[in-house]
Amino acid sequence: MKLLKRLLKDKLAAASLAVVAATLLIGLFAPLFAPHPPNEANMELRFAGASWSYWLGNDHLGRCILSRLIYGIRPSVLWVLAALGAAACFGAALGFVAGYFRGRIDAILMRVCDVMLSFPGYVMTLAIVGMLGAGLANILLAFVVMKWAWFARVIRTAVMQYADADYVKFAKVLGMGHFGIMRRHIAPAALSEIAVIASSAFGSMILQISGLSFLGLGIEAPHAEWGMMMNEARSVMFTRPELMLAPGLAIIAVVSAVNFLSDALQKALDPKLAVSGKRTSVFAGGMMRGLRKKEAA
Repeated sequence: MKLLKRLLKDKLAAASLAVVAATLLIGLFAPLFAPHPPNEANMELRFAGASWSYWLGNDHLGRCILSRLIYGIRPSVLWVLAALGAAACFGAALGFVAGYFRGRIDAILMRVCDVMLSFPGYVMTLAIVGMLGAGLANILLAFVVMKWAWFARVIRTAVMQYADADYVKFAKVLGMGHFGIMRRHIAPAALSEIAVIASSAFGSMILQISGLSFLGLGIEAPHAEWGMMMNEARSVMFTRPELMLAPGLAIIAVVSAVNFLSDALQKALDPKLAVSGKRTSVFAGGMMRGLRKKEAA
């Protein structure tokens, strides 16, 4: 609750949270919000303009653009969020084990992470999709394979800091088991690290799945997905730019909201950043006022 109150004090963070929450809700209950079935083709309405029945018009097959935009939230946002959750859980579990027990387990797991992180993420995702074939399931699997090492590395560093705390040593002296110590004393402190990392990775994963679908490596037709909608509208991008503009703006709005929310979350969890930001702004304001006085003189 305290974290939510801190986020709501920031107007940009509150607006970003509202956009992300509304997007997730609309995607979950897409049949309630979509005015038409997303794959219903009507060639008589091919490239039809906006109307009361079709607010954003129709595509090259006469399908409702608004309905496809709403259903496109599921693969572009909801399924990406599910893959992010799987990667975060798997990576955090390994990071906890490596950071708490250390020794040979830590050395082996970190060498594996070094190998995974030595390759560019986008290139490796393309390679995995190229080997397994196009499709949403393969992209999500590639996300999990590539993202878990990042979570494991960061969480391991955070756990190592908390594992040396006095209260953890005291719990060990009292005879508390390793699992109990990690659950009661280390996990709550490391949750902030997981939240910040996951929120920052969420936006990049949305861009990646949209980019792969735009290249024809993502979800297959006739299912709706934002990147694929842009790919289908390329041939008429100059005569009917709204067909490409609608999914493009949706991607920009959601990714921007996620990034703004990630920055606000990081500041809310680490008050030092907010204080340093205020000091920087005060210092910059003083410098600007001094320059203006000199110019006036």
